[in-house]
Amino acid sequence: MEVTQVLFNAQSIDGTVRKNAEESLKQFQEQNLPGFLLSLSGELANEEKPIETRKLAGLILKNALDAKEQHRKFELVQRWLSLDATAKSQIKACLLQTLSSPVFDAHSTTSQVIAKVAGIELPQKQWPELIGSLLSNVHQIPAYAKQATLETLGYLCEEVSPDVIDQDQVNKILTAVVQGMSASEGNIDVRLAATRALYNALGFAQANFSNDMERDYIMRVVCEATLSAEVRIRQAAFECLVSISSTYYEKLTPYIQDIFNITSKAVREDEEPVALQAIEFWSSICDEEIDILEEYGGEFTGDSDVPCFYFIKKALPALVPMLLETLLKQEEDQDQDEGAWNIAMAGGTCLGLVAQTVGDDIVPLVVPFVEENITKPDWRQREAATYAFGSILDGPSPEKLIPLVNVALTFMLSALTKDPNSHVKDTTAWALGRIFEFLLGSAVDLPIITQANCQQIVTVLLQSMKDTPNVAEKACGALYFLAQGYEGEGESSPLTPFFQEIVQSLLTVTHREDVGDSRLRTAAYETLNEVVRCSTVETAPLVLQLVAVIMMELHNTLESQKLSSEGREKQSELQGLLCGCLQVIIQKLGSSETTKYAFMQYADQIMGLFLRVFAFRSATVHEEAMLAIGALAYATGADFAKYMPEFYRYLEMGLQNFEEYQVCAVTVGVVGDISRALEEKIVPYCDGIMTQLLKNLSSSQLHRSVKPPIFSCFGDIALAVGEYFEKYLMWAMSALQSAADLSTHIAGDDELVEYTNSLRNGILEAYSGIFQGFKNSPKTQLLIPYAPHILQFLDGIYMEKDMDDMVMKTAIGVLGDLADTLGNHASSMIQQSVSSKDFLNECLSSEDLLVKESAQWAKLAISRAISV
Repeated sequence: MEVTQVLFNAQSIDGTVRKNAEESLKQFQEQNLPGFLLSLSGELANEEKPIETRKLAGLILKNALDAKEQHRKFELVQRWLSLDATAKSQIKACLLQTLSSPVFDAHSTTSQVIAKVAGIELPQKQWPELIGSLLSNVHQIPAYAKQATLETLGYLCEEVSPDVIDQDQVNKILTAVVQGMSASEGNIDVRLAATRALYNALGFAQANFSNDMERDYIMRVVCEATLSAEVRIRQAAFECLVSISSTYYEKLTPYIQDIFNITSKAVREDEEPVALQAIEFWSSICDEEIDILEEYGGEFTGDSDVPCFYFIKKALPALVPMLLETLLKQEEDQDQDEGAWNIAMAGGTCLGLVAQTVGDDIVPLVVPFVEENITKPDWRQREAATYAFGSILDGPSPEKLIPLVNVALTFMLSALTKDPNSHVKDTTAWALGRIFEFLLGSAVDLPIITQANCQQIVTVLLQSMKDTPNVAEKACGALYFLAQGYEGEGESSPLTPFFQEIVQSLLTVTHREDVGDSRLRTAAYETLNEVVRCSTVETAPLVLQLVAVIMMELHNTLESQKLSSEGREKQSELQGLLCGCLQVIIQKLGSSETTKYAFMQYADQIMGLFLRVFAFRSATVHEEAMLAIGALAYATGADFAKYMPEFYRYLEMGLQNFEEYQVCAVTVGVVGDISRALEEKIVPYCDGIMTQLLKNLSSSQLHRSVKPPIFSCFGDIALAVGEYFEKYLMWAMSALQSAADLSTHIAGDDELVEYTNSLRNGILEAYSGIFQGFKNSPKTQLLIPYAPHILQFLDGIYMEKDMDDMVMKTAIGVLGDLADTLGNHASSMIQQSVSSKDFLNECLSSEDLLVKESAQWAKLAISRAISV
């Protein structure tokens, strides 16, 4: 096959030519994989071939080795490992040869491909000579070969984990990289490649950072690179500093003064990409110190791994003025662009983190800046003052802030309506939202909002919702936090008298002509939802009136015909928002008997609308409609059975939706809601549901995050149908056992700890539901054979000691369920269990109230079982 021509055709502007070429490549790959990969690597290595085909060959090679989806990646790795050894070594020889190509696109693509192969082979102890070959390449004369090799080393460090490469080779890689970075390296591209490679290699440098001399050398070279004449090198060097600040925080003391000098010079004088990284360094230090102080409550004790060095506290007098200066560097159109990020925004974000790190200490440093600039004629100064004030509201104590807020509030309300500049209004509305978010609510003693000023606040916010989209969006946000501040106030809230006016204004916003140009429509619906969610009993009749309005809106979106693809996208977004709004209303009205009865008159119509929504193929809408149906099932209880014949096929579609796994996860949750609502009335649908759930568990293509909710769902179904669950018991228990075994093998990896906890929690909820479902039925003895494995699983969890409170509560509950359901059959097993007693005692003395309650119940059940 003449691969060059096919690769050329695959980039043709003629659709037919392109399609045929893609088809040929696919066939070649399927019929003869080794030949296919060899042709591509040959094409990539051949200096005579056109650059376009070489580049595409490299890209296809890279995609043949790696994929985003876990299951696909696994398949590709296995496929490469099973290739013939001769073919693999020929391909690798071609790749190493191409690194010395003078053509940038060829060697740059090759760097990535080599790293992908290394990522597969080095962990398998294959290709041991690779790093040696690369290191000998670094000393080659042509600069481009050196650059390509350093790039490869950088990508390689990104692909493999530090324990795969032995320390001797790590030292050699770091030496090569740091030498490539040094000021004596004449070639800019080489120096840049080396600096970027160091960024990826920092995770490998644990041992080197523990050695004072080596660490000093690395830090000196990085700091020198921040002063390079080339802007890209300066930026990359600051990126290294940011990474060092989080990876090696505890080693920074000797360098922090120098770093402060370098960063403040960059923030004040350098180009934006460099200045942003310099600010990011201090944000990163804040993150580290916030974590340390939160974990150890500010009291540094011997058992914490890393002490807090209070870098931020010590730097405050110089750091805060530097950050306040950045706030004056706004861009004219920054409010219009959602992804905008500039020096002023970065500085304000960092200032906010500093406030969280040091609390009250920041206030006296910022207040003079606010007072001095807030009334200046230049909008930049007014906006910066407002931004500074809003940034420090999370961190300092309410006692320190409330007197200031009380003074500022009237001024800000006036600025929101009267300031001639849109940026100032935008930031003022944002800052008001921050006031309501952090300083309202039952935890704060001093009230900011009184009967006297509540009317004015609401009036100003509603008026601002008619302003430009960005100001209106921030006003919605402020109202959102205002409503949230009065959640759970019981009978009356200061907002009750304005409820109808607020709802009307928000609905008006959703119909603005320009509502589609920004996040405004979403913000208005999110705020409407929050206002409804936090409303009081008094306003229930008004919430009921809202049902018909939102139903009508949803009905209208279902009627609109023939839209462009952009129109369809906006329509889907609106349908999703309306379903979300109905969900909140259903939850609100369904939660109290008085309103539930009145709401039921709409249930049939609402369900009819949701079923029509499913006819539109949009994942976000399906997710929102499913969640709303879950709420409807909860509200209607056993009456929901009448919707099942028509709804069931959509439920099945959701459970089969592996592509959009969030939809699948939400559907699994809804099956749980419906089981709880229908109880034994779900029996006719159980075969289909259980078959699909078991199929999902055994699939390698379903995202792992969906598996824990599937197990919880087993528990919900078992609880609903009782002994009828016998039909599925063997299959369900077998799936639970293999997942339980798996969950004890994946512990220890930080990233997986959270997943392991959720997996275990799901498994335990399933066991709990099954035991409770079979309780008091003649078939409880069917569960006896499974008890030893369950007790063994509980022992395993207890021994590992890395479970969270949630798992602890569910686990001790399962022990109680087992004793409660199996009675005297369980007593000897529980007494023989390795850890039951210790586990129970630990839970009984837990500080978490829910764990303690669960344990007290379990203790009672166990003592009943043993005394029988």
